[in-house]
Amino acid sequence: MAHILVAGQIHGAGIDILDAEPGVTFDYVEEVSERSYAPLIGGADALVLRTQPLSAGILSAAARLKVVSRHGVGHDAVDLEALNERGVALMVVGDLNATSVAEHAMMMILACAKRALMADSAVRKGDWSWRNDLQAVELAGKNLLIIGYGRAGRRLAAMASAFGMQVGAYDPVVAAGKWPAGPAVPIYDLVEALGWADMISLHVPRTDRPLIGAAEIRAMKSTAILVNTARGGVVDETALADALVSGRLAGAGVDVFEKEPPLVDQELFRCGQLLVSPHIAGLTAECAERMAAASVRNALDYLAGKADPDLIVNRPDLHG
Repeated sequence: MAHILVAGQIHGAGIDILDAEPGVTFDYVEEVSERSYAPLIGGADALVLRTQPLSAGILSAAARLKVVSRHGVGHDAVDLEALNERGVALMVVGDLNATSVAEHAMMMILACAKRALMADSAVRKGDWSWRNDLQAVELAGKNLLIIGYGRAGRRLAAMASAFGMQVGAYDPVVAAGKWPAGPAVPIYDLVEALGWADMISLHVPRTDRPLIGAAEIRAMKSTAILVNTARGGVVDETALADALVSGRLAGAGVDVFEKEPPLVDQELFRCGQLLVSPHIAGLTAECAERMAAASVRNALDYLAGKADPDLIVNRPDLHG
């Protein structure tokens, strides 16, 4: 009998699948921490993982584990090398959150461009004359640079095009193949693209250094708006705070942070031109239901020998 460990709160649709699955037992730990599920890892054949870390230390106790199914597409907090060493597959849910992420990025672009937070604050303070400052700008005719032209980036391109924006995308990996059909034109020089853009939206994985640091921000227009719904660490938060305080950037929307939850007393949070959200770009009600069902189904399919190889992240010899 297969045993599944679900670590982190998921939509009830995923639990319903487990309840209905014959020959399967499961543990469900709703707390989001590594220590909360660690005592149960030894009995698990599959782990459905929310946002908690998965370290080599925890994996050393996972004698039966065959597959880790991420409730999402990112896996920065998972020790992939340790999984490979133990012959454990890592699966993701594919593009189920692409629409949610794209919509969130579009919302942040709009809110920053229209100065939504400042307008709201002015009205609440009785400063009706703020409207005469003409701080809001239109999207029509503006240049949007999408960095990372995957599924979410392509959906955002379609949305922005409907607003009358000129859309360019920087993605060397995608550009090396056949450029996908759609409104975004490929851009091959990042520094040149940063200087061209009025709005910039990030949709790339985290690497060992920020993609957007002080030098990249200096290449941007002072009227530019930067939005990050990708991963914490993609943007140098200190450089971003400096740019917002000095007026080097007109605004920013940030959904993800280098440390989560972030420290609220840091300089970045004292910037009035900053719109923030708690890593929720992919967490709509609809998307949460889709991801819960998909992550549970991925775990069950892998144990049954019928996993979709396109959803397996790691070593090729695990794809069978």
